[in-house]
Amino acid sequence: MIKLFEEEPSVICLIEASHIVYWVAYIPFQGSKFEFYAPIEDRLNFETLNSHHKSKKAIASISKQHSPFDLLRILYEGAVAGAAAGVVVEAALYPIDTIKTRLQAVRGGGQIILKGLYSGLAGNLVGVLPASAIFIGAYEPAKRKLLNSLPENLSALAHLTAGAIGGAASSIVRVPTEVVKQRMQISQFASAPDAVRLIVAKERFRGLYAGYGSFLLRDLPFDAIQFCIYEQMRMGYKLAAKRDLKDSENAMIGAIAGAITGAITTPLDVIKTRLMVQGSAKQYEGILHCVNTIVREEGASTLFKGIGPRVLWIGVGGSIFFGVLERTKKFVAAKHPVD
Repeated sequence: MIKLFEEEPSVICLIEASHIVYWVAYIPFQGSKFEFYAPIEDRLNFETLNSHHKSKKAIASISKQHSPFDLLRILYEGAVAGAAAGVVVEAALYPIDTIKTRLQAVRGGGQIILKGLYSGLAGNLVGVLPASAIFIGAYEPAKRKLLNSLPENLSALAHLTAGAIGGAASSIVRVPTEVVKQRMQISQFASAPDAVRLIVAKERFRGLYAGYGSFLLRDLPFDAIQFCIYEQMRMGYKLAAKRDLKDSENAMIGAIAGAITGAITTPLDVIKTRLMVQGSAKQYEGILHCVNTIVREEGASTLFKGIGPRVLWIGVGGSIFFGVLERTKKFVAAKHPVD
């Protein structure tokens, strides 16, 4: 397609497809406007075209336009990358998560046990793999569609919404995985199969979804905020650096996003943990009753129990997760190039 610049082209937004960021511009031509997609690596070429036009020199651009919104491809790449990133993080940082859970679950001045820090890891990985795949598999297409639909100045809203969509989609797997994991972490069960069997026997199937409301209350804001911070920082860094980011830079941004989000959502995590591990004893009747009981009997500071291990776990975990995620997305994209 040959496009001649009759008026000054204007860059209207940045979009990202797979691991490539595109500049999108409107090119006026004979009363109509054409969309021009230029990879960020070719920004200098675009600026050269623009400068030629401003100097009134005629110039033609020949380009084969590919749609960057191949949703099936994005879903596949996201699912593979998400599964890889989720499994690596859980395997590497599981002991820190166990300590955090035990700190939050113990009531009053009880002491935590530092043995069996890998309790429930195998069963947890079985659930984390599909849950992470579903999350990123839903997040990436939602993000692309929202960025394409919303104005550039609402890109943060696109990332917030896509993060919440990914969290909601994956919750069907994440919640039972979390219930079994946390009850094994506090030594209620010896193995994941026993945990599932006994939970269903005593509490019926809904026992596997204990604390579902509190999980969504914690994870939907968490996922939305973490991914929004990560994506916005990454976009800003890319614009400043005028290049694609290195793995270490993605990891650094992921660590910052994870640590900030982990800290501000700690009270929600404490509530979720208490509701998930209470079992058939039912000390708490719901979210509000749980909050009121904790504050009345143990003090408001209890809502921040485990904040140290949580910030460490999610900060380091965010570094690993987003570093592995971006690297895997690039690897998968290279193995399946666009024709």
